Parts: sequence; structure tokens; C-alpha cells
Amino acid sequence: MDKSLTIDAHGLGPVSNWVKRWSHLVPPGGSVLDIACGHGRHMKWFAARGHAVTGVDRSAEAIHAVAGVGEAVLADIENNPWPLMNGERIRQFSAVVVTNYLWRPLFPVIIQSVAPGGILIYETFSQGNETVGKPSNPEFLLQPAELLKTLATMRIIGFEEGFLEDPPRFVQRIVTARPDLDGSADEPPARYPL
Repeated sequence: MDKSLTIDAHGLGPVSNWVKRWSHLVPPGGSVLDIACGHGRHMKWFAARGHAVTGVDRSAEAIHAVAGVGEAVLADIENNPWPLMNGERIRQFSAVVVTNYLWRPLFPVIIQSVAPGGILIYETFSQGNETVGKPSNPEFLLQPAELLKTLATMRIIGFEEGFLEDPPRFVQRIVTARPDLDGSADEPPARYPL
């Protein structure tokens, strides 16, 4: 992760408008995983709506801040095994949320963490951000349409890519659904209204 990101950009600010826009897709009472949760702005958002929430972050300070909100897991997910397991299987959630975080080797785990029929809400910095601030390292900036390519096995519900003014940044964001076990996500399910 780009160490130049300030803690304010990752967990203390307001809830992402992208997360707000698509949070209605999480079934009532569905479990939500916030990866690299920071100080838990999205955990708090979903907990206030009756969802069981789990957050994982490598910052002890961040995990301490969210300990009363839901399950808080302190883990370095870039250098250690994935901490959320049920025996040999990756734990699955009704929704997985990732904002302001990119670690490409984690994409297979992120996809497997979404339960069949569940959703993934993802928003992070993209190419072009180096012209307006940090992160500027290409390793931490998505290439054009990278999320579309990476998540091609999932059903795309929404995708945006471009420049946002407040604060100035280039982002890419997507919301996807994982196909049900019977493969029925090929047809738009009624529970995913736009």
C-alpha cells in the first residue's frame, strides 16, 4: 500500500458517495467486510443500517477505533496469510467493500470473499492521479478499465472512471455481483435495482 496516503484519506472522512449509492444492494442483515477499513467510516455506515460488519486493517490504531463497531481484525494482508478463514475456506460475506486501497495480489481473495449472489463495492485511485497528488506510484494506481478486466467473471452492475474534484483525484470504481452457485447471475436479478 502507498505509505503516502494519509489516515484522513482512509477512514476518517465522510462515507464514499459510491458506497452510499450502492449500499441498498446489500440484503437486510447481510454481512459486510471492509478491507483496509481504516478508522471504519464504512463499517459504521453499514452497522448503522443493521448489518454485521467485519473490518481488517494493518493499523493497530485503526482496529482499536473500530473494535466496538463490529469484528475488528488486525492483520498485514500484504505480507501474511489471509486472516478470515473457515478452516481451509475463505470466509464469505454478503458484501465486500474496498476503498482507497490497491494490492493486486489480493484480487482472487477479494472475489472469493464475496458470497454467491453477494456484491463487491470497490473504489480506488487510478492512472492520472499522479498529476494531482498522492498516491502517485503506478503500482498503486489502476490502469484504464483495470477493474472491469480483473472482475470480468462477476456481473458488472455499475462502473465509473475519471476525475473527481473534491478532493481532486482520479478514481476507478465498480460494483459487481458474484454469480449464484447455479450461474443465474447471467440474468439481472430483481434484487439489484439501479
